[in-house]
Amino acid sequence: MNNIFWIIAIVVIAAGIALLIVGIIDGNRFVVVQEEFALPNITKECRFVFISDLHNKVYGKGNYKLINAIKEINPDFILIAGDLVTSREKEDMTPAIELINTLSKDYLIYYGMGNHETKIKVRREEFGDKFDTLKKSITNPNIIFLENQCAILQDYNIAITGLELDLKYFAHFRIQPMEKNYLNTTIGAPKRGRCNILLAHNPDYFPDYADWGADLVLSGHVHGGIMRLPVLGGVIAPSYRLFPKYDGGTFKEKNSTMLLGRGIGSHTLPLRFFNPAELYEVTLTPPPHIYKE
Repeated sequence: MNNIFWIIAIVVIAAGIALLIVGIIDGNRFVVVQEEFALPNITKECRFVFISDLHNKVYGKGNYKLINAIKEINPDFILIAGDLVTSREKEDMTPAIELINTLSKDYLIYYGMGNHETKIKVRREEFGDKFDTLKKSITNPNIIFLENQCAILQDYNIAITGLELDLKYFAHFRIQPMEKNYLNTTIGAPKRGRCNILLAHNPDYFPDYADWGADLVLSGHVHGGIMRLPVLGGVIAPSYRLFPKYDGGTFKEKNSTMLLGRGIGSHTLPLRFFNPAELYEVTLTPPPHIYKE
């Protein structure tokens, strides 16, 4: 009996060590994922890099590994779906600031808000002028903050809208139902006759984004569920809900597509299990022509 106990103990310890090694390795690497979408009203093919949930993560000195990967893609522009930083009072935002300032020398960057940016923006009694410091430190005019605002990319007939969700929509343990007309009241109607891309950090409201009229939704927040299991997918969401419906990848709802990034960084628990960080290379093309006989 004692021998069996020790065998089981050794197996459990070995499995735990192996899992920890996986978590450390996956927590410190990223992969490049390529996606392509044919979207309505696109007038010219374009390629962009999509980033979410950096959380001040650094890959090599000065983030050179991440920067080199983006330069190799050589996108037409960069889209950020929030949480470039982490909402801690004494968090050093230098890695995120240096990264975005470096990239802005070569690329237009459209920066949508995540819950961490919103926290440091609205909870000034806790974070002081941290949000103001972030914006003032990002000096290149090639960086466009989209705080419930829209930017038009004329060359491609694209409208990019950055949704800054109220913090009540990041509730723990449950999904707070979205108020009727919340999106139209907050960001206005989608731009008629254009391809509408919505930067919306929280993927839980994808059906609402689809009803609003988004052609493509870019979300993050879930970090791929921290650990990914076969068939079951991501294990836990930041809201502490197990096996979230939206954990990472692409989803369809009516006429809308959502690309849910698994994040390029992490916070609190700097580990990822079978779930490496992801940087996205996204190609958009005009819809295929329909020929009538």
